[in-house]
Amino acid sequence: MFKTFFSVTHANGGKSGIFFSVLNYSIPVFMGIYLFTNPLPVASVNEFCFYLSVLALILLLVFRKTTFTLRSPLTLPFILFFLWAVFGLFFTLDFKNTLHDLRGHFLEYVIVFFLLVNYFNSPKRLKMLALIAIASATIFSIYAITVYYFIEGFPFSARLGLTFRGEMTTDYIGFITIFGICLSLHFLYKSKNIFYKILLVSCFFIMTITTLLTQSRGSLLGFLAALVILCFHNKKNIIFIIITIFIIILVPGIKERATMDGFTKDIRIKMNRLTIEAIKDHPIVGVGFGMKIYGNKNVLDLEKLNKQLPLEYQQNGVIVASPHNTILDIAVRTGVVGLVLFLYILITSLWMLWRTLKLKKGEYFKSWAICFFACFVSYMIPALFADTTFGPRVVIFYAMLAMITILWNIVQKEKNEHAVESH
Repeated sequence: MFKTFFSVTHANGGKSGIFFSVLNYSIPVFMGIYLFTNPLPVASVNEFCFYLSVLALILLLVFRKTTFTLRSPLTLPFILFFLWAVFGLFFTLDFKNTLHDLRGHFLEYVIVFFLLVNYFNSPKRLKMLALIAIASATIFSIYAITVYYFIEGFPFSARLGLTFRGEMTTDYIGFITIFGICLSLHFLYKSKNIFYKILLVSCFFIMTITTLLTQSRGSLLGFLAALVILCFHNKKNIIFIIITIFIIILVPGIKERATMDGFTKDIRIKMNRLTIEAIKDHPIVGVGFGMKIYGNKNVLDLEKLNKQLPLEYQQNGVIVASPHNTILDIAVRTGVVGLVLFLYILITSLWMLWRTLKLKKGEYFKSWAICFFACFVSYMIPALFADTTFGPRVVIFYAMLAMITILWNIVQKEKNEHAVESH
């Protein structure tokens, strides 16, 4: 890296060359820190790294010292979804909240996506990005278990994170840890270094125990689905399925929550029905992209909508003013059209993975494609039980999409190189 740095500096010439080279190398450093600190309780560091990266990019763009590009199969889906959400400003129930969230909860994460795609755009940097995600999830897992069970003194039968404030409460922890688990298993069979293998297995167990201690049914389903998918790449992963089932039996509380009654009698069914009722009232453009609109009594009367439901689906007492389902959350905020455009983003990501498998038969591409598919499925399953369009979990979502795009770009680069050689 240093060799490349000095060669680029020399090519650019003088102090200005050094300055712009530093800016180019600072962005992946800041974005690496941004991803690493994402789940940790250091929000200020996270924002600091993001805004420094954006500032560095602006300077590089102004002086034309970067090859930054917006070209990606996901660019059109992002633009269409954004334009539709902007169109919703004319119909939103809360203009101010919608305008704020369009910037803070969509544009910001799209910028993160393009920064990662542009500055981790090689096999070596893709690996680096994945290792950062593993390290981040492992460190967070150790922190969460230590604080909750050993400092706050909760018994291990208590669901991990119930007292956590901010964006990393119980049902959201799995989005961080399962992503790290999939990536750790991807690397496990690629290295012949025993120390490296032991380290990865240790990370796997730490993140697995953390995931299961949350007793989140959505996370459990996503986790098991990921392990099954990873078996298509390496059948040895079935060992980890057996180990996971064994832990589920041993850890108190998980087995009871995993029963069928736990799914069929969950309050989320009533919450989902209420959200669908709100969608019926605003089917095309939704209530507005703003995330506080759904729970705002002044603009949306959930009590009235609740009374319209059959008795068995009505919430008694305090109404839960949250969809707790990403698909329904998108639908209620942006309407059916917005949901279709959001699904366009998801389908395009899956299309890239499928084309990668079709275009490239090598072990490298196959293993990454299956790994990212496992990450994708393990994210979307628990997303049906939680709101995932803000906080650390949505950073993981856009990081995952960025890594899929980076892999796609590597495939396209090799394809173009082979085409040139053949001519």
